[in-house]
Amino acid sequence: MQKNQGIKKLLAVSAVAAMFSAFGAQAQTSGQSAQSMGNQSATGKTNMTGKTASDGTVNNTSSQGMEDRSGQMGASGSQGTTRADAAKSHTAGSGAMQSTSGASGAAGATGSGAAKLSAADKKAITDMALANMAEVETGKLALSKSQNAEVKTFAQQMIDDHGKALTEVQTLAQQKGVTLPTELDAKHKAISAKLEKLSGEAFDREYMKTVGVTDHKQTHSKLEKGSKSAKDPDVKALATKMMPTVEQHLKAAQQMSSAKSGTTSGK
Repeated sequence: MQKNQGIKKLLAVSAVAAMFSAFGAQAQTSGQSAQSMGNQSATGKTNMTGKTASDGTVNNTSSQGMEDRSGQMGASGSQGTTRADAAKSHTAGSGAMQSTSGASGAAGATGSGAAKLSAADKKAITDMALANMAEVETGKLALSKSQNAEVKTFAQQMIDDHGKALTEVQTLAQQKGVTLPTELDAKHKAISAKLEKLSGEAFDREYMKTVGVTDHKQTHSKLEKGSKSAKDPDVKALATKMMPTVEQHLKAAQQMSSAKSGTTSGK
């Protein structure tokens, strides 16, 4: 009986030991599985982030993808810049064409204005030019031949006033496309030729009578007509502007001629 009980106890102890041994093995296996899963998880995270991957596949792929997108964006930006430059070039070209067109239009308008100028208005411009040229030329002649201070003063005024008026006529003629004569007409050439042959008192009387009085009366009459009948507003305006000066010259010449009438010295 005692042997049987001892055997039973031994068997019981052996069974318990076997159970503990089996539980330890299972626990070890579970621990190894858990560790393996942890390693796999760590490895997966590493591959996903690409931080510790030995071949750097994830990182390189990500970087390359960003580089590709950057390149595409750069190409798109370049195309946008090229298109913008092309648009600017087109706009600049259009502006240049418009500017050229505007200049051509202005030139056309000038030419058209000259073409529309009436024959009467062209003659009015030519007459004003000849009258002023004659006064300047005979004034220079009087300065060189006269010995009378008053006549010399009058002659200098003719040179100054009519010289300025001649410049204005020339400017207007250029704007209107009118070609002016470069020398005096036959009438004024004859007057100058007659004065060239005179001297002293005879010269002074003839100069004041012919140039001072007669010429200014005729010039004033033509200016008055132009100021009323000229169709071109610029021609009319210039004729009107010149009239007061011619009137002043005429009055001065008439007074000088009257004061010297019947004198023998002319002084």
